[in-house]
Amino acid sequence: MSNGEQLEVSEAERRSAPLVKQKRLGDVLIDKGLITLDQLKIALTEQKTNNIPIGKMLAALGFVTESVIRDVLGETLGHESVDLSQIVPDPEALALVTKDLAIQLQLIPLLYFKDTEELTVAMTDTMDLVALDRLRAVVGVNVEIKANLAVESEIQSAIDKFYGYELSVDGILNELETGVIDLKSLQTGDTEYSQPIVRLMNAILADAVKSGASDIHIEPEEGFIRVRYRIDGVLRQIRSLHRKFLSAIVVRIKVMADMNIADTRIAQDGRISLGISGRSIDFRVSSQPTTWGENLVLRVLDRQKGIVEMKNMGLRDDMLMRLQIMMSRPEGILLVTGPTGSGKTTTLYSMITEINSPDINIMTLEDPVEYPLPMIRQTSVNEAAKLDFATGIRSMMRQDPDVILIGEIRDQDTAEMAMRAAMTGHKVFSTLHTNSAIGIFPRLMDIGISAEILAGNIIGVVSQRLVRQLCDQCKKAKTVDATERQLLGFAAEIETIYEAEGCSSCNYIGYKGRFALMEVLRMDVDLDEMIVNKKSMNEFRQAAIDKGFVSIQDDAARWVADGRTSIDEVTRVIDFTGRLI
Repeated sequence: MSNGEQLEVSEAERRSAPLVKQKRLGDVLIDKGLITLDQLKIALTEQKTNNIPIGKMLAALGFVTESVIRDVLGETLGHESVDLSQIVPDPEALALVTKDLAIQLQLIPLLYFKDTEELTVAMTDTMDLVALDRLRAVVGVNVEIKANLAVESEIQSAIDKFYGYELSVDGILNELETGVIDLKSLQTGDTEYSQPIVRLMNAILADAVKSGASDIHIEPEEGFIRVRYRIDGVLRQIRSLHRKFLSAIVVRIKVMADMNIADTRIAQDGRISLGISGRSIDFRVSSQPTTWGENLVLRVLDRQKGIVEMKNMGLRDDMLMRLQIMMSRPEGILLVTGPTGSGKTTTLYSMITEINSPDINIMTLEDPVEYPLPMIRQTSVNEAAKLDFATGIRSMMRQDPDVILIGEIRDQDTAEMAMRAAMTGHKVFSTLHTNSAIGIFPRLMDIGISAEILAGNIIGVVSQRLVRQLCDQCKKAKTVDATERQLLGFAAEIETIYEAEGCSSCNYIGYKGRFALMEVLRMDVDLDEMIVNKKSMNEFRQAAIDKGFVSIQDDAARWVADGRTSIDEVTRVIDFTGRLI
């Protein structure tokens, strides 16, 4: 490389260098157009202080994804790479390697052929001869080992998923009671001994992430502390702890979140960053004084789950096409509406990630910024600094933006500034609280925006709700009864739908994961004219339906018919009562 730059490579690459003349990882990434020379130089500078492999540093800086590094390294080193999120390991292969050894060697067994004695494993470092020798000593020297490259975070997640993980809270609580050190919790945590309350909170936070929780509630009662996780939108009680631990738990969380531990009489906010299962997880912390002590709620911000590509959102083809057409318009406002916790922010992030490129300047104003995104200028509103949404938009307009994301339109000032941005040639994304896509027009008129300004400036509206997905392992078929047929509006030939049952795979809940139900309203000249002429919402709705608009109730009905969710679940989050009249 020019200017005497030397690319630092992993131990695996150094060992393989004498065997095969290969380009260095940075050179390959530049040749493929995946990074620039400037980006490589930045990563090399950072690597000198952090001492981690260059590939991992490039991913940490957001210049390239871990999966791209995995595939390029595999190609460079002549080893096959594997996406562990799409693979279920062979039970016989898992039985050959203990969980402790898998953690130590950073590998996961994938496939074992007993007849030919071949074992396939996924590793972060396929040229780690020491790890391979230790593995052979365990599985037998006659077993041929085939090593595939995998991302570290995927290996950590696969170990947790397929070996199971143990929450050592019981041992830590016993240690707090008796003073006898819980060696098991020490083995899974830091190598040096730390205070049991520190390990207790680390264990709870790690367990919540591995359980797929979106929020952690630590709630004081008169005689005990209730710990609940919100999983798939529903709160589940996980543990009950003795009240005497409350003070220590609150102090520990406040210290981690850089909050004031001395003041217990006011609500406070903070943020925690931890490395869990090989990836960085943020927690947004909120404390609230209550009758029995300070109530703590931690929002889990997992960037890996919070930022989803549009093609992976599980949308129907017609919905995805409508969204992409709306997003292709050069100016105007695209609004996402729905209740709190319905995934509006995730949808907005997916949209701006889809259009994100070095050719455009994307700026956001959020309350607060949840996930940092590469190449996007993100700002949090700050009441103390007198930076609200309206003031922030006014300031951003002087920053030469092409696309503006506004966290929420809350009042007339914000709405007017958003409209002004749209009318001056900017593409604007934002959210608004209404019950339906069509409901945004009377809502915006109510806060002071005229119909003439709305017409022509609204690109389209997405209204969404999150519903739980039936567990594929245990969902049970049932015959559609008369009331269900009326609710869903099915034709006579639809006879079978599915309901939740419960099994070990879904923790006996019957549901596993969530997805979005949507109605996508795409505006055009005819609909704009109806807004200007102040036609009734019923007339507007019928005109939209004639142009292909599908209501969220009909979208839900289609997913119920496909067996992806149940009628009990969709009626829990969507109002179907109008169909019973």
